[in-house]
Amino acid sequence: MFSYRFLGLLVLVSMLLAAPLRAANAMLLLRDVEIETTLRDLADPIFRAAGLDPSSITIYIVNDNSLNAFVAGGQNLFLNSGLLIRTETPDQLAGIIAHETGHIAGGHLSRARIAMENAGSQALLGALLGAAAAVAGAPQLGIAALAGGLTVAQGGFLKFSRTQEQAADQAATRFLGEVGQSPVGLLQFFEILESDDLRLSRQADPWLQTHPLTRSRIEFLENQVQKSRFAKVRMSGGALERHERMRAKLDAFLSQPSDALERWKDDRSVPGRYAMAIALYRLPKLNEALKEIRALVSDYPDDPYFHELEGQMLYENGRTFDAIEPYRQALALLPGSALLKLGLAKAMIDTYDPAQLKEARQQLVDATVAEPENAEAFRLLATTEGKLGNEGAATIAMAEFSLVIGRFDDARRYAIRASQLVQPGDPQFFKLQDLQAAIEALPPDARNPRPRRSLG
Repeated sequence: MFSYRFLGLLVLVSMLLAAPLRAANAMLLLRDVEIETTLRDLADPIFRAAGLDPSSITIYIVNDNSLNAFVAGGQNLFLNSGLLIRTETPDQLAGIIAHETGHIAGGHLSRARIAMENAGSQALLGALLGAAAAVAGAPQLGIAALAGGLTVAQGGFLKFSRTQEQAADQAATRFLGEVGQSPVGLLQFFEILESDDLRLSRQADPWLQTHPLTRSRIEFLENQVQKSRFAKVRMSGGALERHERMRAKLDAFLSQPSDALERWKDDRSVPGRYAMAIALYRLPKLNEALKEIRALVSDYPDDPYFHELEGQMLYENGRTFDAIEPYRQALALLPGSALLKLGLAKAMIDTYDPAQLKEARQQLVDATVAEPENAEAFRLLATTEGKLGNEGAATIAMAEFSLVIGRFDDARRYAIRASQLVQPGDPQFFKLQDLQAAIEALPPDARNPRPRRSLG
């Protein structure tokens, strides 16, 4: 759901990650149901081939134009938008994911933990992972800013040794083989990086700073491609189109809309038409954008993401009633999506129509079940319950919101207030008990974080 106005891609968090003696850079973590699904389709088979449970690995999309991917804080995979756009094929992206999976499966992160602590970066990494929940799509909270000692890429505290890099390469080729793919994509990506490294020696891509590239690694992959029984296998069909759509969508949402319009105006492929619709919507030329997206909806009525984009265009231009039906269509085609439920609920709430509130409430309840760390869903649920006159349920939702964003003192206060409003026999009573148990399980010294300077 691209919902951060013109920038798009539901913004989870912006953090100040400052390298020593350098200006701080804003870092945005992004969300979009279509792109997340595309990444999961590629990554989950690789995770399983590595003996990992896909549901235990979180994939984050970083709004950064540089080529970078890294793993951090356990089973967390970060992929830069610039890398996603730059990959020419899904095979290249799968190779990158397989390599990073090699670091996770090889236990390289736990070995790096001491180095991270020595670098004073553990707290910063915790903020990176925790603040995502803290602002989960809630622009009224402002943009969280943290003064950090080292950036993830520039500080190098996640830099792996040559031995670990070679082990991750070997693991990647094995994982790719087990899912019937060639390591040629990873080789091609390394060749792209090698070219960039020679051309931009002082400003090499961050991936090169944290994953030192050597000629021996390229030679190893060349040898593995020759030996692979899948050497000539390339992804095609749906995988290729999903990858192209992801690239087009990111480009159209994250670049200047006039530039995107110029790039895509003569491309009448599905990804090209998709990018055109987004670029027109961002200019903003709503009527032209709606014409483009509705043509795609007409041609592909079973595609949930085209319906979703139409709903977003209407919602963000104040046509909240009109936005409801496209969101409904999208959710009917992808009923398990928490982000689509959230989008539909927001449109319903913003109609200021009391008749819409009960359904909005149910959509939000379902969203919190599907994504129990989605702070925005709890915040909106509290608002909706309050408008419906359900003070006890609203207070519980605010306690859950506070718990998710790490404001533990507030969570305790809301839970105490809820215990005065919710009695045994109330439908919310068991939820309150679960909430109280979660709060009691917190460390005794868990307090609210210190106030953070807002950039918003």
